[in-house]
Amino acid sequence: MGTNYRALVFGCILHAPFGNAERDLTSTKTQDRVTVGIVSDTHGWLDPALLDAFAGAERILHAGDVGDLAVLEALEKVAPVSVVRGNIDGGPLRDLPLTEVVEVAGKRLALLHIAGNPRRPRKAARELLAAERPDAIIVGHSHIPVVGRVGGALWINPGAAGRQGFHDERFALLLHITPEGSFEMDRVHLGPRSRQS
Repeated sequence: MGTNYRALVFGCILHAPFGNAERDLTSTKTQDRVTVGIVSDTHGWLDPALLDAFAGAERILHAGDVGDLAVLEALEKVAPVSVVRGNIDGGPLRDLPLTEVVEVAGKRLALLHIAGNPRRPRKAARELLAAERPDAIIVGHSHIPVVGRVGGALWINPGAAGRQGFHDERFALLLHITPEGSFEMDRVHLGPRSRQS
């Protein structure tokens, strides 16, 4: 198991365990939190370690580039899944929505695949934020993990969890909603992109 570090990131606590898809959450576990698993850019392959990492999640949010319906079917065995279509999602995935807004534990969470970044949100992201006024927006596409703020919304890109792309490391994220309504996060490190599971 890797080393934990905690940092205050834009008003949210980020707990980031590093290691082979392991989570050391014993020091940060609170029974009353609601947990949401966040993943993006699986590109047709689901690391089995992600199923363990998301065990106990109330809901799973997939921010697009699913790549294969089997990925969603496997995630659905862990928790209900909300998903948006990414730019590679064709075939049976082409009917996925481009945007989605779900409410979990009183927080509005918006999903959009191609959104830009917190400093330069694309038009679709700006429009979604203005229309829906979510507490957080979950995005993908860049394969780069990012946590930031745009206006009053938390901006989360978990990074890519799949093996396709230019990223070196694979990540997902656990978003915890506390009874007080604040966000805490645990980054799930799934290992190098080239790692075969």
